[in-house]
Amino acid sequence: MLRSTQRVIMNTGTKWEVMLDMDDYTFAHHFRVTKPQFDYLLMKLQENGITKEHSQGLPPVPVTKKVLMFLWYMANQNSFREMSVKFDVSQSSAHRVILEVLNIMSTMGQHFIYWPNSCEKAASAAAFQRLCGLNGIIGAIDGCHIRVERPAIRGGDYMNRKSFYSVLLQGIVDERGRFIDIFAGPPGRVHDARMLRSSNFYTTWQEKMGAYSLLGDSAYIGQDFPFVITPKRDNGALTEEDQQQNANISRGRVIVENAFGRMKCKWRRLRDLQNTRIDAMVMIVMAACFLHNMCFGTSEMCQEHPHGCPRQGDENE
Repeated sequence: MLRSTQRVIMNTGTKWEVMLDMDDYTFAHHFRVTKPQFDYLLMKLQENGITKEHSQGLPPVPVTKKVLMFLWYMANQNSFREMSVKFDVSQSSAHRVILEVLNIMSTMGQHFIYWPNSCEKAASAAAFQRLCGLNGIIGAIDGCHIRVERPAIRGGDYMNRKSFYSVLLQGIVDERGRFIDIFAGPPGRVHDARMLRSSNFYTTWQEKMGAYSLLGDSAYIGQDFPFVITPKRDNGALTEEDQQQNANISRGRVIVENAFGRMKCKWRRLRDLQNTRIDAMVMIVMAACFLHNMCFGTSEMCQEHPHGCPRQGDENE
């Protein structure tokens, strides 16, 4: 069914409750989640301690409104001044609400990201074998840059090789592009290999991986990462078998690249984190990964990029 191409504009002010009365398409267009997904997130946040906010005698901010504000914040790059107008709260209240939800979200990782069990590993291995012809693969690993302003403390460490400031995200995804492990926060100058060695996953990889492997790019070539299958470097003397193996690895590894691209396209706050502390930056990145997994399985297609969302030059090296 064809939908109108007219842009849906939301400017509600004091009538924020009308957001809940939007039809399903309009609601998902603005908040990037379906109504059932919104209800699930609201329930989980309530279970983990989100409450009405009382401040200086002003009316409390309802929990439902807080979750709407948080999703709007993650889905857009609006300033707190713009958010205060849209949701009829003060700028300080908007800032306080977002930090409150981010702090709670940062404790809820187990609800959204978890390592697969033995049956799920076997299913992933079968799916990767169909996809790229390689046996024993249960995931793909990569790192990406999240653009930030220069931090006040040790700011130079965050200048990456692409000449902009960033924090890093390491992601491991399954065959569907769902995150099964993340590590966020290293400065942008850090290499992918060093980031992996610094992650909690690296200290437990033998227990988690068993006889299985991950797909990775050339950053993970080395004896430190026997669990990562990497392409051979093209020195001009690759055999046809080597070239085919590299092509197979690339075909499977593109899943993690697509996951990063789709997450940044959907949760646009990640495109450029401005005026935030490092701890807040990390919580935003983690929240985006949680939301990415929560929304997984919906049949929606990206309106901007129906053939796949681009990485926007955020690959680490």
